[in-house]
Amino acid sequence: MDISDDSSTPLPSTRPVGGGERPDLNSFHVREDVALAGHCGNVHLATGRTCILPERHQGSCDFVGPEDAGAVAH
Repeated sequence: MDISDDSSTPLPSTRPVGGGERPDLNSFHVREDVALAGHCGNVHLATGRTCILPERHQGSCDFVGPEDAGAVAH
């Protein structure tokens, strides 16, 4: 079955976002606990380091180790 024929299941990129939910939380490269705490949460997949800058920051990410990222998530 072609997925484009099944209109009952929206694709992740077209799923509506409501209640302030971040659409990037559905991505492999975003650490959810860090993102929900108001930070970028972007994960550098090659190293596992996470960006702790504010959500939607300008410029390059500031990646830190998993332990440091966990500290800002709480």
